This record gives sequence, structure tokens and C-alpha cells, in this order.
Amino acid sequence: MQRLLALLLFCLSMCTLGTARADTPWWQADWKYRKPITVDAGPNGAALGGNLGRTPVLVRLHTGNFAFDGVADGGSDIRFIGADGRTVLNHQVEQYDASLGMALIWVDVPAISGTAPQTLWMYYGNAGAPAAGNGQRVFDPDYSAVYHFAEGNEPRDTTAYVNHPSGPFKAADGAIIGRGAQLAGQPLHLPGSPSLAIAANGAMTVSAWIKPAQLGPDQAVYSRREGDNVLIIGLDNGVPYVRVNQQRSQPVPALAAGQWAHLAVTASDGAVVLYVGGREATRIEASLPALAGEALLGADVAPAAGATAAVAMAQPFLGDIDEVRVSKVARPATQLLADASAQGAESRLVAFGEDEQSAGVSHFGFILKAMPVDAWVVVAMLGLMLLLSWAIMITKSRYFGIVAKANEAFTVQYRKVTGAPVASLQALERTGTLAPQIRDNSTLWRLYRIAMEEMDGRGSHHHGLTAAAITSIRASMDAEVTRETERMSKRMNWLSTTIEGAPYIGLFGTVIGIMLVFVVAAMAGAVDINSVAPGMAAALLCTAAGLGVAIPALFGYNWLASRAEAIAADMSVFVDEFTARLAEEFDRSAPAAVARPVQA
Repeated sequence: MQRLLALLLFCLSMCTLGTARADTPWWQADWKYRKPITVDAGPNGAALGGNLGRTPVLVRLHTGNFAFDGVADGGSDIRFIGADGRTVLNHQVEQYDASLGMALIWVDVPAISGTAPQTLWMYYGNAGAPAAGNGQRVFDPDYSAVYHFAEGNEPRDTTAYVNHPSGPFKAADGAIIGRGAQLAGQPLHLPGSPSLAIAANGAMTVSAWIKPAQLGPDQAVYSRREGDNVLIIGLDNGVPYVRVNQQRSQPVPALAAGQWAHLAVTASDGAVVLYVGGREATRIEASLPALAGEALLGADVAPAAGATAAVAMAQPFLGDIDEVRVSKVARPATQLLADASAQGAESRLVAFGEDEQSAGVSHFGFILKAMPVDAWVVVAMLGLMLLLSWAIMITKSRYFGIVAKANEAFTVQYRKVTGAPVASLQALERTGTLAPQIRDNSTLWRLYRIAMEEMDGRGSHHHGLTAAAITSIRASMDAEVTRETERMSKRMNWLSTTIEGAPYIGLFGTVIGIMLVFVVAAMAGAVDINSVAPGMAAALLCTAAGLGVAIPALFGYNWLASRAEAIAADMSVFVDEFTARLAEEFDRSAPAAVARPVQA
């Protein structure tokens, strides 16, 4: 009942999509739709505790907050407009996949208030608009390198400094922001370019999301060396640390393996500060030395040939890394907190409102235009679920029937040799008199063959079998029982998904249809039964179709599950009976074992 009420409330809220906010005029009429995006750094949002200047904000779109309908291919028509309704904001599309229902877009927000939320606008729905995303304009010039790792096999620097990394690269899907990089002992080399050089007593910021796969001592995440000058950001058995020459930060709480964490290090005014999760964890009173050579991600830089390292080399970092940024300035703590709180899967900085339609399109016209698409989606999904569920039920039913008949035939043959040596059935196979139905389809015959092969390998016809050997044979047979059970249960989860999902999909189509009926009646001013009954009947047909898909799947699932349980039970009983016969016939402790013939 709670799910039904929630669904009805959601559908009722969709009725308000056609009403554009009067306080913000439409940007351009060529764009049909827009979506409000609220950036809130105040106590009710990210609670950053201060104002922010220019900040790249991640907008993470998914099917839970965006329908991906009406957007041009690749999201090329997406534009972001400031709170004034006129200023175009720079953006970069890191990843856009409408088929998966996922998009990652970076937006250059000029300023963020720490007390008052602001509303940005995402416009879309203009098929003729050219792509306008440009990462070089999103990140300010003080970013000397930004790596999203979303490009595939060649990671690239998003900034205009083109500090592209080199070295073996392996993408890590499902990172904290789309794709990341997998570091497994082979580092990525950042060039020793002037834009990445650090002057003595200079300032810098390095930040990254990391997910350690294996914790170990003194693992370098980011490192630079030049002579005796050393800068290392790493983990020591999961404890984040920063080292500047001989000085190393005090221990802080360790990170957990397999979990993402945001690390950042800033340096300025004689202090090097380590941030974990956007908050200061520790600091050391030190100034950065001059460093102009290359930097490494995932390992330590080797000392120059013939030189004696004042600081021992760190071990490679093993894990995933994502969204690496290097700046020529010390970023404020509020910005690092914003990165840590807004770039994860659950952003507290960004919230999404309901999509709106362009002025000039009536509410009825908007719904009428969308309804055929939604109706076909519902029908197509239910039809696909119907075809797949029936295909699975028919295939499984035929397979279970063939196996059951073959097992019954095998049982008849097996009962005929009761009292004879257990290898008697092998003679039928060698002479070709064993029915092909048994040889090809019987799961009990496969168990029998596995046991015979185990016995042949142990030379049981000469030496008999110990209790441990019989236990090992039984384990091999039990393993086959488990594998067959897995084969029988394969694709059964689709039937359970159909049983649970089809009625809700049909209900969704019904709710949309009823909404349309009420809107039509309201616009026409007719509320008699003749005007609403056809539409109501058509809407209820969606629910009937969903039940028509789910009910046969329910009966089929229960019937197939009982058939699978019966076959598995027959196999388990055969294992018990057969191992008992083995113990009786081949047990070395028996006074006289009946020798079974040697297989040719």
C-alpha cells in the first residue's frame, strides 16, 4: 500500500510539469525543456561553512532524476544558465549515455554562497544545437592538470596545459565518477612541464579519489623526487600521510580497503596540510622544495642513477584512482570539502527539481505528445517480458522433461544390476547397448560416470577403496549435483523479476492513462461517462496486460521450481545409494571384496 501511494503521489506531481516558474524567464525559445538545479552550500545542503568562488560542480544525471527524453544525441544540446536566467555557464560532458540512463557533466559555477541556495537551469530539447562543452573553460587557469580518466585507453588532461599522462593505463569501470584508472604496480607518469613545476616555498594542491584494493606499508599515491627533494602522498597500511623530505605527517585514522575516499594536500605559507574526506586531518610545518621533474601516480619516483636516496623509496599503490587534480595554488578548505561532498554518489551540494516545458506549449498538448511514447514503452517492455518469460518456461520445461525421462530410464537399468558389481553398467556403454537417451541426457548417468572415472583413477579394482577415497568420490558427485542445480536455476531469476515487475509496469501505464483522461475531460469540459469510459478502459488495459504477463510467469515459476527440486532430490538420493554400494563392495575392511572388471 505504501508503494502504491508513493507511485500515485509521484504521478500527481507530474501534472505540474507544464507550469514554468514565473520568476525566471525562459532563456531561448529554441530549447523546449529545462530542469532546475539547486546548489546549496548552506546548513540544509553541503554545510560548507563559507562562501566559494569559481567552482567546477559535478551534475550527475541518472534515471532517478532525469528522463533523458528529448535530448539530442550525446547531450550536445544541453546548456547551463545561471540564476539570473541569462548567463551561459561553461560545461564539460565527461560521460553521456542515454541508453544506460547516466550522464556526468561538469559545470563552471562563478560563485557559491555558503548561506543562500541558488538555482541554475539546465536547458535541452533543441536537436539543431551544436555541442558546446569545453573542459578547458570549466576549470580555471590555476588548475595545471585535471584527469577524469573517461577517455578510454588514453587518459588526457582536461586543462589547456595538455599535461597528458603516459605509461600503461587500465580503465576501472564503476569508479566514483564514471570511469577511473586501475593502478596495479605500473604508475602513470605526469610530464615534467613548466606548468607542473613547483618553485621552492611555492604553493600547490593535489587531490584525488582513491580506492585501495590491497593495503600495505608505505604505498605512494603521488610522488615527486629531484635530488634530495622528495614529495610523497601515500598510504601506510591504509593510514594517509604526506612526506616532504625528512618530515612526515602524524598518523590519522586508516582508510578501509575497497572503499572510495577523497584525499587532498595543499601547500602554502610554510604549511603542508593533508585533507581526508574534505576535512583537515593533519599538517606539517614545512615548505615545498623546488621540484621540476616528472611526477608519478601510483608509485614512487626512483632516485637518479648512482645517487643515494635520503628517503627510502615507497611501495606502489594498489587500487583505483579517479578525478586527479593538480593546482598551482592552495585551494581553500571549503572548496576541498565541496569536492568531497559533491562528487560522490550522494551529493549534498546539488539537488534537482522537476523538468519544465517551454512557454507556448499547453499542459494538455505536452501530455498528449508524450503519451504515445510512454504507452509504447510500456507495451514494448511488457511484450519483451512476456516473450522472454515464455521462452524460458518452454525451454526449461522441455529440458526438465527430457532429463526426467532419461533419469527414469537410467533408474530402470540401474535397478536391473542390483546385486551385481557397480561397474556393470559400463559394459552396456562399451557394447553400445546403452540407450542414447540415457547417455546424452541423464543427470544420474553423469553422476555414475564421474564416480567411475574417480575409481579408475584410484585403481580400485586392484586395491579396493578406503573410507577417505569413498568420501572423495562422494564429494565429486556432490559437486556435480551443485553444478546441475545451478544449471537448472539459470534464468529463473528473470521469471521472478517478471512476476514482481510486470504489474508495476502495467500500473504505471494505467496511472499515466488516467492522468490523460482527466486532463482531456477537464479541457473539454465534459465529465459524463461516455467521455471518460473509453480512456479509462484503455488505461486499465495496461494493468491487465501487466497481470497477464505476471500470472503465467508465477505459475510457470512454481511448477519449474518443483520440477528442479525433484530432479535435484533424485540426484541426491542416487549419490547416497551409490556411495553406500561402493562402501559395501570396495571397502578394504570387508573380508572379501568383489573385484570389478578393469575398464578397457
